[in-house]
Amino acid sequence: MSKKEHIVRYSDEELRAMMQRGESKSDWAAAAAMTEEEIEAAIASDEDEAGMVVDWSTVSVEIPGPKAVLNMRVDYDILEFFRSQGKGYQKKIHAVLRSYVEEMRKHQGMKS
Repeated sequence: MSKKEHIVRYSDEELRAMMQRGESKSDWAAAAAMTEEEIEAAIASDEDEAGMVVDWSTVSVEIPGPKAVLNMRVDYDILEFFRSQGKGYQKKIHAVLRSYVEEMRKHQGMKS
């Protein structure tokens, strides 16, 4: 995947305003008129998508359940390790805990 030189972020409101002003670079009418074969060909020609195969007929969206608020004590070096990973360190801690729980459930014959 090629590295992007300049990443720009817009809010939903900014994007809608840009579309209303005609500043959108996307041709939504042309995209809507494409056949499935044309869409697949366009994806296959995109270097960022090389080798990616997705069966969209089996894709599901899973809405995460509510999270519990937790205040806990951890060793300082552990917290600093995760914080040093940058933004999203709490999600990484959650992923480590989730992985541990799933592995323990496998060994104990428990369901998720």
